[in-house]
Amino acid sequence: MTTAYNMTTLIMIALRLLALGAGAFALFHAVRQRTDAFTAVDKLSKPIWVGILVVAMLVVFLFGVVSFFGLIAVVAICVYLVDVRPRVDEIQRGPRW
Repeated sequence: MTTAYNMTTLIMIALRLLALGAGAFALFHAVRQRTDAFTAVDKLSKPIWVGILVVAMLVVFLFGVVSFFGLIAVVAICVYLVDVRPRVDEIQRGPRW
């Protein structure tokens, strides 16, 4: 029984660290981008995304990833990484030709 509990604890710690790492990467990316790039791709403004990511990281840190708020925070981080980040990078990179 103790081994299963220890394994579960290690998995939860790993998931929390993974979510915090992804959140830190997303936050670092958002801070480094130009402000007008977010509105140019019809996304929320830069300050709003930075605020969302900061709050998401705090929620993951305080509540973990398997709580209701933790899941919402992980979804917010994933939305930034999968939807916003590629579009912001694309608009700043310009045409590939």
